[in-house]
Amino acid sequence: MSAHIGDVDRQKLVELATMRMPFGKYSGRLLIDLPEPYVVWFGQKGFPAGKLGEMLRIVYEIKRNGLEYLFEPFR
Repeated sequence: MSAHIGDVDRQKLVELATMRMPFGKYSGRLLIDLPEPYVVWFGQKGFPAGKLGEMLRIVYEIKRNGLEYLFEPFR
């Protein structure tokens, strides 16, 4: 799946709103609530494989493009 903003549909946003970071400093935190510098770090170093990486890529694109308002209905 491409992580372009146009490809993000409501279903993906719902998934993002309920998915939690499974490891690290922010373990247990919702992906949409991860600090931007942390998400940018993944963007620079590489996203994990699988579903988590796909979701982090989407969060990265949303935050990078100033579209965090898309998360508001899910908070």
